Amino acid sequence: MDVELQSIEGVGDRKQSLVANRIQAMAASLDVSVSAAGEGVPMKFVWAFDASNGADGLIVKKGRGIEKVADLKGKEIAFHRGSASHFFLSTILEKAGLSDADITAVDMKASEAASAFMAGKVDAAVTWEPHLTKAVAAGDIVLSTTKDTPGLIADVLAVREELAQKDPQTVQAIVEALAEATDYLNKNPEDANKILAAAFKMKPEEVAADIKTVKFYDLQGNLEFYGTKEKPGTIFEVGKRAGAFYVNQKILPQAPDLNKFIDGTFISKAKK
Repeated sequence: MDVELQSIEGVGDRKQSLVANRIQAMAASLDVSVSAAGEGVPMKFVWAFDASNGADGLIVKKGRGIEKVADLKGKEIAFHRGSASHFFLSTILEKAGLSDADITAVDMKASEAASAFMAGKVDAAVTWEPHLTKAVAAGDIVLSTTKDTPGLIADVLAVREELAQKDPQTVQAIVEALAEATDYLNKNPEDANKILAAAFKMKPEEVAADIKTVKFYDLQGNLEFYGTKEKPGTIFEVGKRAGAFYVNQKILPQAPDLNKFIDGTFISKAKK
């Protein structure tokens, strides 16, 4: 396999690149992929990488009277609108009896949100590691993380529908390579941490700390997450919630038919 990896942080940029065939596959959170599906992006979700288990969260400034989620009413919160961060925030607000209308949204990417927060420009921010740990080290508070919302933020690989239909062997090879890589990561954590540290310009111990907040799906984990036609897995449950979220946000006119986009055939054919 000759694969070129491109780092594209902006959700909109990623979706546009996939539509324009500048990229043939996109790694993104499940909810973002569902929103792209609802916008008519022709693709198939063929693999689940992981689920956030504390890697994403809401940080709040100490001394601003925010001790629980309900205290966020009227506060300024930085997050990337229409992203996984927004999906997470809306979910925890709903649990606390609030909605987006109860807070002042400051729209910016997760890394920028963390910077604005650290500079004291906003009361709170939704971001991810290592920003959560840095906030605690600076004396601020992590109010809620994805440990409070198991399986809500999962990352999937979506390939162009055309690629899946015309070159299924390539998609199958990618899925099997990902299965092999995940097995290696789980069985050889120290070496895997060194590889990841070099790729992300981090220290191996920093990678090890971050990985503790993520649940990686191996092949068996994917088979369980996708489920079967008779007994659909969690991917359908979270995908349905995501569709409803984006319709509520008026980002989508209607939720997509997940059966047209979630494709478990490649994991079912992968070598055990």
